[in-house]
Amino acid sequence: MQNQHLVVRGAREHNLKNVTVELPRDKFVVITGVSGSGKSTLAFDTIYAEGQRRYVESLSAYARQFLGLMDKPDVDGIEGLSPAISIDQKTTSHNPRSTVGTVTEIHDYLRLLYARVGTPYCPLCGRKIEKQSPSEITARLLAQFPDARAILLAPVVRGRKGEYRKLLADLRREGFSRVRVDGVLYELEEAEKLKLEKFEKHDVDVVVDRLTLRESDRSRVAESVELGLRRGEGLLRVLLPEAGEGGSAHEELYSERFACPEHGSVLEELEPRSFSFNSPYGACGDCAGLGHKNEFSPDLVVDEHLSIAEGAILPWSKKGTGGGVYYWDKLKALAEHLGFDLKTPWRDLPDAAKKAVLYGPGEPFEVVYRRGGKETLRFMTEFEGVLPNLERRYADTESEYMREKLEELMELRPCPTCGGTRYKPEILAVRVGGLNIAQASGMSVLEADAYFGRLQEGTLDHDAIAPHLGEHLGGTARAHAPRRYEYGLGEFGAAVAAPILRAIRTRLKFLVDVGLDYLSLDRTANTLSGGEAQRIRLATQVGSGLTGVLYVLDEPSIGLHPKDNGRLIGTLKNLRDLGNTLIVVEHDEDTMLEADYLVDMGPGAGVHGGEIVAVGTPGEVRENPASLTGQYLRGELKIEVPAVRRRGNGKKLRIVGAREHNLRDVTVEIPLGTMTVVTGPSGSGKSTLIHDILHATLARELNRAKTNPGRFERIEGMEHLDKVIEIDQSPIGRTPRSNPATYTGVFTEIRDLFTRTPEARRRGYQSGRFSFNVKGGRCEHCKGDGVMKIEMNFLPDLYVPCEVCKGARYNRETLEVKYGGKNIAEVLDLTVEAAREFFEAIPAIERKMSLLCDVGLGYMKIGQPSTTLSGGEAQRIKLASELSKRATGKTIYILDEPTTGLHFEDVRKLLGVLDRLAEGGNTLVVIEHNLDVMKCADHIIDLGPEGGVRGGTVVATGTPEQVAAHPTSHTGEYLRRVPGIVPAGGQAPADLVATAPARRGRGKKAGAA
Repeated sequence: MQNQHLVVRGAREHNLKNVTVELPRDKFVVITGVSGSGKSTLAFDTIYAEGQRRYVESLSAYARQFLGLMDKPDVDGIEGLSPAISIDQKTTSHNPRSTVGTVTEIHDYLRLLYARVGTPYCPLCGRKIEKQSPSEITARLLAQFPDARAILLAPVVRGRKGEYRKLLADLRREGFSRVRVDGVLYELEEAEKLKLEKFEKHDVDVVVDRLTLRESDRSRVAESVELGLRRGEGLLRVLLPEAGEGGSAHEELYSERFACPEHGSVLEELEPRSFSFNSPYGACGDCAGLGHKNEFSPDLVVDEHLSIAEGAILPWSKKGTGGGVYYWDKLKALAEHLGFDLKTPWRDLPDAAKKAVLYGPGEPFEVVYRRGGKETLRFMTEFEGVLPNLERRYADTESEYMREKLEELMELRPCPTCGGTRYKPEILAVRVGGLNIAQASGMSVLEADAYFGRLQEGTLDHDAIAPHLGEHLGGTARAHAPRRYEYGLGEFGAAVAAPILRAIRTRLKFLVDVGLDYLSLDRTANTLSGGEAQRIRLATQVGSGLTGVLYVLDEPSIGLHPKDNGRLIGTLKNLRDLGNTLIVVEHDEDTMLEADYLVDMGPGAGVHGGEIVAVGTPGEVRENPASLTGQYLRGELKIEVPAVRRRGNGKKLRIVGAREHNLRDVTVEIPLGTMTVVTGPSGSGKSTLIHDILHATLARELNRAKTNPGRFERIEGMEHLDKVIEIDQSPIGRTPRSNPATYTGVFTEIRDLFTRTPEARRRGYQSGRFSFNVKGGRCEHCKGDGVMKIEMNFLPDLYVPCEVCKGARYNRETLEVKYGGKNIAEVLDLTVEAAREFFEAIPAIERKMSLLCDVGLGYMKIGQPSTTLSGGEAQRIKLASELSKRATGKTIYILDEPTTGLHFEDVRKLLGVLDRLAEGGNTLVVIEHNLDVMKCADHIIDLGPEGGVRGGTVVATGTPEQVAAHPTSHTGEYLRRVPGIVPAGGQAPADLVATAPARRGRGKKAGAA
């Protein structure tokens, strides 16, 4: 029994009510249920946490102190537990050096491929680099540096950690007398006394000879070159103390292996680390391999609507980070010199004047001071320019405040030196099959698979690589294109590359299988959505080929168009077939029906949930009368298609010529006063269009936010809007001190209510007395946290209720003040439903509590720490907060996949809330793949037809019925299968109404009394 099943007994973590469940091992198990019913608590906080804890417990006490340890979950016991791996959405890397290639290990294989079979070319002339013999090096030295003093050095250690005492002693015994350590020359006796840091990287070069490069001494030079190459394992450094510019030192590097006969030696031995942008051997020296730099942006520094006299140069205005008479006098003198008026709006100034103000005129100019019409002073001065001035101040300042203020005026821009490729030009000059490593990484997964496939088969030609040759060559430090391209690997190269190419293509195939074929390998990991990052980690796990592991996944279908679901489910089954157990928290109907075993939790959320409602095969759960999920799967309950659709208020928001990322000159119209759903396959450009262009522009124009929109021509119709609000699933607060009461503003009203009680008046308490964040009313022993953290060294930290306040967070005196028989701590412990009844006589509080109930959060405690809320709960609190505001009818709301983490029943409630927002005349723009949301939309914009380079165009627009009638739309194909959607016969359906805003049929429970 124990080997066949994973048995959880008596789980009581969070809201679980002594749950006992038996799950089959080596099967695909889906846990579903309404938001807040305890799915994630069972899967992650109980099963995964215990699996991880047991693994860590098996390590030594010494090792455990370095690991982030997990608390023992509140469970009686778990049997049949395997080592657990969690693939959730919160573990996305925020490191700018992390890319799709590095996360999937494809980049590691690419580095190996280029190091072993790459063909180096000279980055200056494109000539193929061949090996140099000792006699060729000798001839070059004598011809290039006649009669120059030279020190010949053999590199014996290059960028390796260690103390190297034995090496230095061995060199002295071999007869050498001098050595260069980390760039400094020493006598060997002196060098042996050095204390090199063991864990720092060092360079050690032994001095082979010191001589003057004369033709008469050719034999001595040749012997020294040979000795240096032999001792340096094919490398030789030549230090010329006086051969540089102005008599400075100059150094040349020669290699028996790689050197351009025209431009000298330019490339060291090719190693995998040479092709890493995280290593100084391959990374661009200017941006340190990041590919971008933080630079001052003229758009953020200057307000083009104002004149310079009115304060157009923001950092030099009174509101900026400093300015005054000094800068004003300089600008006045520059304006007089160039003949422009400081009172002219910035956008109307000539380009020459703008350039001079921003970057400086480049030469001194004359300033004339006059008083009463007479000249009083004349002198020459310089003006450095606004941007160089800010760069200097940023580099020189020691004030953290000033640095932060100046960073507000900066934006990330591609590094001018490497052009965003991250590599040195000599690395970009190494090619495999005609492409360098940056060009290979810049392809989409699908293109890369085709390229490496043809490379493996030996069928590459110029036409296959031509589309990629114009990019990724570098910036100011460019790599010259090869004089002659080589497309094949040769017999030796093909044999060496075969296992590497096989590993690369296997991993690329896994990425295609999880629906990520549109991503490029150089895409930074911090720009990926949660769903994309999770599916990348899933593909990596499939590639690892582990068996006997318990995988716990959190909604892997997020962000995936229905057409890509089949491939994802196939990948999950593949992982199961390797001999692993999969526990997937999921609400997607297709995934549920394909599972081997289904667990439905509920029946409600929060205090109303935490129980197992139904378990069994999907068929068994579907037929279970007690299961809410089963009722939706049977079709007993469903979200109804609206009887009528809004036509809006007749006004439109029009985005013209969107060209950011993969968008191809897209122009779309969004009817105002409606709910518009933007959909399409993953990577088709939805987020780029709505977030990077629409939201960024509206936030800048309407909310005065400092955003940097993507490339587009113009947006028409902004005058019909007064503000833009983005409602996402990010937490409403980052600390346990934040809660639904503080976010919605109810806590302020509750505290004011307590101050008006007779007891509080008698004691003279103000509202601050009832806050657990400030001194006065809070318990000072736990500083208002309610719990004490006890550090347990190599065991996990322990949190125990405060022994003084017993978890109430307030001191005794504050808790003596009561309203309606309850003190402030007891009020915060009320659920939303109970608080609505308790504050029935206080309209302001009762209204907000009612709205929270309307969005399905009646089970939640009003003082629940925001860090314990799910994404769906946080989003609905934000929606309730918006509903409580007075509607202007001119607000545009932007929501990105609001159904994430929501059950069918939660989606029904969400659509009811969105309906109320639209009824107020507001505009909603929703990025979504959920068919229930799509069928309730007033207008759909379908982008595609595929993702990445095969996307970026508008496939179809119109009502769901019109999109369903489109012959080539993937979205239309799935809408046609939705009950209640009748494809339009090439024209608008008859049930459209022209008035605005029209009432929409609410999602109803079929069969309700």
